[in-house]
Amino acid sequence: MAVYVYSIVAGTHPLDLRGLAGVGADPAALRTVEGGKLTAVVSDAPTDLRAKRRDLAAHQAVQQRLMADGTVLPLRFGFTAPDDDAVHSALIERAEQYTARLHDLEGCAEFHLKATEDEEMLLRRILTESPEARRLNDGIRSGNAGPDAPMALGELVAQEVRARQEALAAGIAQALRPHARDERSSPPSGEVFLSISFLVAREDEDAFLTAGKGLAAELGDSDGVDLRLNGPLPAYSFV
Repeated sequence: MAVYVYSIVAGTHPLDLRGLAGVGADPAALRTVEGGKLTAVVSDAPTDLRAKRRDLAAHQAVQQRLMADGTVLPLRFGFTAPDDDAVHSALIERAEQYTARLHDLEGCAEFHLKATEDEEMLLRRILTESPEARRLNDGIRSGNAGPDAPMALGELVAQEVRARQEALAAGIAQALRPHARDERSSPPSGEVFLSISFLVAREDEDAFLTAGKGLAAELGDSDGVDLRLNGPLPAYSFV
């Protein structure tokens, strides 16, 4: 039977799974599969697994419990293996890789930051601070601009938005980087111009959060930037 794999931990982890349920409408009991000095937390895989809130919450609850008691390699939602033997073989064959990652993540958690910016405030700043954008906009509003002016203004504004947000994203990351051991970023998407995860050691969490709150207050007041920081989380981005 296929098995659903939640996480990998060291064999010395206390593995307190009491009161936790697995994924699926009729969740199977959680159990462990050992391989050398490593252990995987698994359950029987449901045949109709979907990314429903109930199942995402069950998956996350396992990670949070394991994370509270030690270091964990959290697997992404939906990861399955053919059977227990396949899990055992993977633990043996990749023991060096998994052990190294556990060592790297020891005493750390992930913090994920997303940044968006008030578009109207940004547009007003561009039209105020860019002479060319202001000239084109004034010409369009007065009716004295040529037929290509709206397209030229749109292209100029898009370039300004991209350049300003790239610089802002770099500054935000630079301010938080001294308090983190590692980072992983994702491409901008939609209104989110910065999506980045930081790996933060437990002893650095207070300094990291203080820096994040300071940035959120400063940029929110002056630039209309909304910083959303979530954590501590299982270190999905660093497995």
